[in-house]
Amino acid sequence: MKSSMGIKIAAVAAFAALAGCTDLKPLQADIDSLKSQVGTLSSDVAALKADRTGANAASSAQAASAKADAAQNTANQALAAAQQAQTGVNDLNAKIDRMFERSVSK
Repeated sequence: MKSSMGIKIAAVAAFAALAGCTDLKPLQADIDSLKSQVGTLSSDVAALKADRTGANAASSAQAASAKADAAQNTANQALAAAQQAQTGVNDLNAKIDRMFERSVSK
C-alpha cells in the first residue's frame, strides 16, 4: 500500500514538473492531504484486521462450544449406561443375598 502511495506521489510530482509548475505549495498541500488519507486508510485496515481476528476467535469459540456439547452428550450417555449397569449389579447382589439366605435357612 505504501509503495502504491509513493508511486502516486511521484506521478503527481512528475506531472507538476512537466507542467512547468513553479509554485510547490499546492503540490505540498496535495502531498499532505495524501499522507493524511494514507494514515486514515492504515487505521481502517488495522481496525478491519482486528475485527477479522475477533470474528475468527468467535468462530473458534463456537467450534469449541460445539465440541464441549458433544463431549457432554457422550458423558451423559456414559453416565446413563453406568447407572443401568449399577442397577443390574444391585439386582444381581439382591438375588445372591436371597439365595444365600435360603441356603442358610435350610
